[in-house]
Amino acid sequence: LTPTGSTSTKVELRGNVLLLECIAAGLPTPVIRWIKEGGELPANRTFFENFKKTLKIIDVSEADSGNYKCTARNTLGSVHHVISVTVKAAPYWITAPRNLVLSPGEDGTLICRANGNPKPSISWLANGVPI
Repeated sequence: LTPTGSTSTKVELRGNVLLLECIAAGLPTPVIRWIKEGGELPANRTFFENFKKTLKIIDVSEADSGNYKCTARNTLGSVHHVISVTVKAAPYWITAPRNLVLSPGEDGTLICRANGNPKPSISWLANGVPI
């Protein structure tokens, strides 16, 4: 079974295509099966290539991080490999702050929500000065 060993790791960037390979040899030819441990493969973004030896997930997000297990099985037995996937992401807006025009003495609220992996820190500036 390639990759060798029982586990390996893979890092992919948010929005990219995740390709995982599991190549097994044997007679009779093994059947390959993929699962995401503790979750499901995203139905509308998951594709299999090369007789299921390659798992392809398009437009990956942080939610696609996790352990993916491939199992190769034939009538004589089975072997498996777990690939630990981490999806990294540059900071991106969940809720971007909007311009706010206020009269003197008037209160206002600015909302700013961002995400990424690693999680970004948010800092506020007023006229270029940290607040």
